[in-house]
Amino acid sequence: MSFNGGFVQIAVKRIYDWARTEQWRHKLGFFAMGSSCSNHLGIPPPKGPNHVGCTDFMMDHTAQGSFFRLYYPCQETEKAEKPDWVPNMEYFYGLADFMKINRTWSEKIFEYLFGSYKIPAYMDAPFKSSEKCPVVIFSHGLGAFRTLYSAICVELASQGFIVASVEHRDESASATFYFHEKTEPGLTQESRPMSPSASDRDGLLREWMYYRALKHGESEFPLRNKQVKQRADECILALDKLTQMNSGVAVQNVLQTPFDYTTLENSMDLCRTAVIGHSFGGATVIESLCKEVKFNRFIEAGKDAKGCKRCGVALDAWMVPLDDEIFPRVKQPIFFINSEKFQWAGNISRMKKLDCTVIDRKMITIRGTVHQSFPDFTFLTGNWIGKLMKLKGEIDPELAIDLSNKATLAFLQRHLHLEKDFNQWDPLIDGHDENLIPGTNVILLQSSM
Repeated sequence: MSFNGGFVQIAVKRIYDWARTEQWRHKLGFFAMGSSCSNHLGIPPPKGPNHVGCTDFMMDHTAQGSFFRLYYPCQETEKAEKPDWVPNMEYFYGLADFMKINRTWSEKIFEYLFGSYKIPAYMDAPFKSSEKCPVVIFSHGLGAFRTLYSAICVELASQGFIVASVEHRDESASATFYFHEKTEPGLTQESRPMSPSASDRDGLLREWMYYRALKHGESEFPLRNKQVKQRADECILALDKLTQMNSGVAVQNVLQTPFDYTTLENSMDLCRTAVIGHSFGGATVIESLCKEVKFNRFIEAGKDAKGCKRCGVALDAWMVPLDDEIFPRVKQPIFFINSEKFQWAGNISRMKKLDCTVIDRKMITIRGTVHQSFPDFTFLTGNWIGKLMKLKGEIDPELAIDLSNKATLAFLQRHLHLEKDFNQWDPLIDGHDENLIPGTNVILLQSSM
C-alpha cells in the first residue's frame, strides 16, 4: 500500500478533523458504507476449489529473522476461526503515523471502519493438498504489512499455491514487531510481553518497529534503494525457511501457533516458484529475481540447471528504488499489471528497460483502477470515502481484482508449466478484455525513454 504523493494523507486528515466533531458517530457509518445501505463491504471470498488456511511464522525472534503470513490449501473445518484483518491495534497506530495523523483519534476511526473485518481463511487449519503446491512469495507495498493483500493471497491459495506474505522489517511497513530477550539492553516503552505464559516461558518482550519517514532534506533514492535490497533478502529468507520445512528440517516458530508445520514436509513444488508484489513490492519482485540464486540460476530464460521454473508478477510497480544496472541481469519472465491512474512516463520507461526479445515480458493496464485497487482497503470502504481517499477507482473493485488474479494465474501457468486450467485466461495476459489496455495508457515521450 504505497501512498506516493500527499493526497491520501490530506484526505485522511480531512476525515480525521471532521471525525473529531460530535457528528462523527452518527454520520461516519453512513459515509463508510457509501450512499446505499445495500452495499456489501468485505474481502471477497476465494473462488478456487480449495479451502484456505493461514498461519503466522516468525523464525528467529530478532529483527533479522523471517516473519510472514502463510496461506495454504486446508482441510474443511468447523472449529477454526477466521482471523481479524488487522491483527493488532499497533498496526492502526502505524497507519496513523504513516499518514501523519493523531494516534488516539485515528485509532477510533480505523477501529470503527475496519476493526470488524475478517480474512476469508481459517486460522491454523490443518494443511491438505492432493498434490505438491507451487510457491509464491508476496511482498507488500510502502506503509502496508503482511495481511493487507489477503484477497490476492487467499485466491492463490484456493487455486493450489502456498503463499508466504512477508512482513518487511526495513522500516517500510507501517508497523511490524519482533522480540527482545528480557536481559537485552535497549528496550523501549513500546516493548511488551508477547503473552503472560509465553513471556514467562521464553523470556521474550515484544518490540514494535514503525514506518520510517524521510527526514527533512533527505534524498529518497538512497533510503529506498537500501530498503529494496533488504526486502529482497527477506523474500529470499522466507523461501529458505519454506525450503527447510519442505525438507523436514525442524524449525522454531517463535509465535508458537497451533499449526503443525511438519505437515508441510514434501508438500511444496519448489521447482515452481514465483515472487509477486505491489508498488514497492513490485520493485522488490525485480530486485529479488536479480539477486538470489534460487530465483536466478538459469541456463535459458525462466529455467535453471535443474529444470526449475521461476517468474515474477509486479502489481503497479514503483520502480524508483531500483538501480539501473540490475535490469540487464534479470533473466526471468515478468508480468506488469498496472492501474490506469498511478503510472507516469518515467516509471513506465524503467519497466520498458526490462523488455527482451527472448524472455517473456508482458504489461497490461486495468481500466478504471487506482493504485489502491490491489490492497484490501478497496473492498472495505464505500464509494464516498473510497473515492475521496483514492482507495477506489471507477471500476468495481471485485471485478478489477478478479481480472488481476486471473491474468496472474494464467501467467503463472504459462511460465511455471502448471497442469491447471488457468490457460483459459490467457487472453488477459495480452490485454484482450474490454476492461484492459494492452501495455500502458501512459504516453511515452522520447525524453523519458
